[in-house]
Amino acid sequence: MAAKDISIIHPRPSSIVAALYTLRDLNVDVAILHGPPGCSFKHARLLEEDGIHVVTTALDENGFVFGGRRELSSVLEKVNEMFHPKLIGVVGTCASMIIGEELHEPVMDANLDVPVIEVEVHAGYANNTKGVLITLESALDVGVIDREEFERQKVLLEEATEVEKRHGAASKEYLAPSRGDLKYKVAQRIIELLREGKKGIVIMNAKKETGYMFADITLALHEVASLMGVSANVVNMANLDESLGLPRVRDHARNIMSDLKEKGIQIHEITGGLDEYPIAGNVVDDLIVKKYAEYDFAVITGVPHAIPMEHISNMEIISVTNGPRQVLPLKEMGHKHVVVEIDLHPKTLGVNHIVESELGATLREMAREMSDGSA
Repeated sequence: MAAKDISIIHPRPSSIVAALYTLRDLNVDVAILHGPPGCSFKHARLLEEDGIHVVTTALDENGFVFGGRRELSSVLEKVNEMFHPKLIGVVGTCASMIIGEELHEPVMDANLDVPVIEVEVHAGYANNTKGVLITLESALDVGVIDREEFERQKVLLEEATEVEKRHGAASKEYLAPSRGDLKYKVAQRIIELLREGKKGIVIMNAKKETGYMFADITLALHEVASLMGVSANVVNMANLDESLGLPRVRDHARNIMSDLKEKGIQIHEITGGLDEYPIAGNVVDDLIVKKYAEYDFAVITGVPHAIPMEHISNMEIISVTNGPRQVLPLKEMGHKHVVVEIDLHPKTLGVNHIVESELGATLREMAREMSDGSA
């Protein structure tokens, strides 16, 4: 008899929210939540910082009983008049899906001359990646993406789910949140390693827009290493392939690479696209075996638990995540130091340039003190 899946009791990401972010990556102009006014409020508000309009049909008790077909068709017509969108997304919620609402009928009622991506989704799926898949299936149906990109995304989603089950937020029944190790102590250790002439690899394995802050750690470490005259001892890897991903994801990669080049930072190894964090670890692993097996330490940012441990277990590993529940799994994997950039997500929405991280700021400050002779 097959083993049962772990019953996870800590809060986890929602498929509804995953659908909203996927619509954002597809560059919809307006996303309509068909449900109560407070559903996914925090993320809806954050997404408006990222350049899309998020509105709601605001279903109430009457709508729960009699349905909201008229409300949705009315909101579709209204947003078309207000925003003149080129692409619209409609996302179901637990309330509208439980009462059996079909999104296609009110979309047909509105009869707009605008493509509409219909996402019939609720938050009851075990894996939030289901919301992404449903969104992409609908995007394929209306011709926003092609079959090749859909199949590519499907593979990535399947692997992302497995990564979380192996060493992520879905790996244990309950994971207590943690702020990780103190940033000044980790920064101090990085400086000590550089001072001792140790050779290090900085591996950015970021998920989409989070790369705007994780790239800052690559940048800060280069600045410190250059100040100390040991920049040749550091190799930079990053999943910043500008040719891969949904439209907005490719834009993020271009923006980050442009910023890094402007600062004189060389990315020695490109490991994939910003949506390929679940599989880029395999590229990193191959590169380490072929070229970097004798390096002394690794700084891994973004989704560190997607990097295989077999060929880096001899290194001192410093990892940087934005997930408070990711600290324990990373420690159990063998990561000696784990830093949490707790406010990363709200700071990387709606931006198009690298954003300073807390660890990066700490490294810079300690390096300045060192250069002034006070450290």
